[in-house]
Amino acid sequence: MKILFITTHLNYGGITTYIISLAEALSKKGHIVYIASAGGDLVPKLEKSDVRHIQIPIKTKCEFNPLLLIALIKLLYLIRKESIDIIHAQTRVTQVVAAILSVMAKVPYLTTCHGFFKPNLGRQFFPCWGRKVVAISDAVEKHLKIDFYLPDDQIALIPNGIDIGRFVVSARRDDIKVPVRKVGIIARLSYVKGHRYLLEAMVEVIREFSDARLFIFGDGKIKNELIKQTQKLAITDKVIFLPAVFNTAEVLQEIDVFVMPSLQEGLGLSILEAQACGLPVIASCVGGIPTIIKDNLTGLLVPPRDERALAGAILKVMDNKYLSIRLGRCAREQVEYKFNLTQVAGQIEGIYKELLVKPNDKQK
Repeated sequence: MKILFITTHLNYGGITTYIISLAEALSKKGHIVYIASAGGDLVPKLEKSDVRHIQIPIKTKCEFNPLLLIALIKLLYLIRKESIDIIHAQTRVTQVVAAILSVMAKVPYLTTCHGFFKPNLGRQFFPCWGRKVVAISDAVEKHLKIDFYLPDDQIALIPNGIDIGRFVVSARRDDIKVPVRKVGIIARLSYVKGHRYLLEAMVEVIREFSDARLFIFGDGKIKNELIKQTQKLAITDKVIFLPAVFNTAEVLQEIDVFVMPSLQEGLGLSILEAQACGLPVIASCVGGIPTIIKDNLTGLLVPPRDERALAGAILKVMDNKYLSIRLGRCAREQVEYKFNLTQVAGQIEGIYKELLVKPNDKQK
């Protein structure tokens, strides 16, 4: 098959990781895979693989941006020249572009829904979901049914997948003598990720363990605001801000406990990556997170916007290395069994084949 992924950009983030990982997995299965985007930090990574990148002017949140006409022309030429079999869109703008291309080139398309959206008039009158929508979690699937009235047969529940081979469990993880002190979070610096509550929680954590440290990996608009918050809380010397990373497997080796205090989350790819490294994970009980964290079994769940509960959970793991080890082991086993990238790529491939077998079904 010849597969075309369309996304707005390839900068650091969960959607980009999803696309690149899935594209590379499908390429290894013998498919010819293209990714069309406005470019970004991770384009050089594609140059080292068999996945081909197509640069188009599509980095916008507006479906009516005139630059999209250029993107449409360029993609239509590509689809016809290379005989693309299937189009896989990721964001609202790319859904609209895929819908137009599908009609013009008579190629089926599908989308992946990575999160939660307001059912505004545009989405109601021009849904552009495609013949199939991949929901990455139970919560996202429910959202599609309730807020957008999508039927069961249009939705495929397929979670994010992890390339297990990239993530190893450090020997220090099971060493009872090594204390749990390094707290980490990998996420874009955005209000929805809940960094401010983690910083508040760290005040109490540091009060109990003066050698505790927080490592924040990511870039975003609220970085300066978060830095000012650390100054106000007098924990500047305990919090280390680091740039966004793609090779998360490497940095996760240096962390003892992973925290994701999101206010909303489709699933949480970075949580899965931390679990694959055998890390104990503490996260908010929101969105699709309960899909991958069973409380006190594969991690600890806390209410969102609750710095006291967050601090309590972090201290609980720091106080009990046996608990830390158990949570990490159970989480790793779950990822191997339920969230293996090879398995997920096979499921996505099955959806592609299904759409190609029934090419005349109406796009939605």
